[in-house]
Amino acid sequence: MDLLEYQGKQLFARHGLKVSSGRAVTNVDDAVAAAGEVGYPVVVKAQVLIGGRGKAGGVKLASDEAEAREHATDILGMDIRGHIVRTLWIEHASDIASEYYASVLLDRSAKKPLVMFSVEGGVDIEEVAEKTPEKLVRSHVDPLAGLSREQAVQIATAGEADADVIDGVADALVALYEVWIQEDATLAEINPLIVTPERDVRALDSKVSLDGNALYRHPENQELSDAENEDPIERRAKEEGVQYVKLDGDIGILGNGAGLVMSTLDVVAQAGGSPANFLDAGGGSDAEKIEQAVQLILANHAVRAVLFNIFGGITRCDEVATGLIAAFGELGPEEKAIPFVVRLDGTNDAEGRRLLSEANLPNVHPAATMNEAAEKVVALAAHPAEGHAGAGVAG
Repeated sequence: MDLLEYQGKQLFARHGLKVSSGRAVTNVDDAVAAAGEVGYPVVVKAQVLIGGRGKAGGVKLASDEAEAREHATDILGMDIRGHIVRTLWIEHASDIASEYYASVLLDRSAKKPLVMFSVEGGVDIEEVAEKTPEKLVRSHVDPLAGLSREQAVQIATAGEADADVIDGVADALVALYEVWIQEDATLAEINPLIVTPERDVRALDSKVSLDGNALYRHPENQELSDAENEDPIERRAKEEGVQYVKLDGDIGILGNGAGLVMSTLDVVAQAGGSPANFLDAGGGSDAEKIEQAVQLILANHAVRAVLFNIFGGITRCDEVATGLIAAFGELGPEEKAIPFVVRLDGTNDAEGRRLLSEANLPNVHPAATMNEAAEKVVALAAHPAEGHAGAGVAG
């Protein structure tokens, strides 16, 4: 479960991390009132579950009431890469002497928590790792011992934080690790972690993802789920019990089993495509679930082609075919123009291919292997009209 910036900061404050004062609001009048309470100058910040807010115009400085009202009016309702701004965070503007980066996550290869720190904050950490890797300190933590203050000081020192704020950075790292471990987070990130002219170390932003499977241990965090700001397709999928994550590409993906879907995403990317979603239909998916999944994928209007990659075990390929046929019966002309590439392998795969062949669905293309399917769907996404001639799946 991803948190909005202000929610992450509230979690930070709960564990002793320093954050700037602010208020979350949902309308212009409340934004102006909050700005007056917080004290000018303020920053009006869009609250959406995606990066790039500043570049999109979703973060503005206001020095008086007129500017606060103008910026709040402009930002509320703004579409930032498919995410509509419905909440603003009104925060007292901070004077910044330095911008650092800090995060805690799980290093799955090492099977240990990983603390990362850099004095190159305020930019994408991927850019730092690529251009100046020596400025990104990575330090594994003994999961039984936890992050000691001594190790935190070593990390801050190795990262070349200013000498007079080593202690402040170490305190922030220890608190951030506490957030990560005690709140069952999968990611706790601060970018930037600022140093003020008064040499105060404070979290200016937050990026926190909580493990949804562990929420039963944290009833106080249940209310942090923000359906109003959640992607509507993801919200609909959650309500329908479907494992769906929206991505930024244009190729819809459906598979059965998380591992297979992840592999499919990788193969499509290697073929030069860009996945539009992660959708795991799960083991034992019946025709109804497949039909439901098709509707979810096509609810994303960025989708230009769809790949079905099914390896039947518990899931029967004939049930998948039946669900796809039923789904096509409900599609409009524009949706039927979107090409589908279907790879069926495993339980009842021959029967599934026979059903699709007899149905002669428009713009559905067979593939025998995952690589073939990926290459086809990438080509069709680039030139969807070429597959419009109604290619039924051969048996």
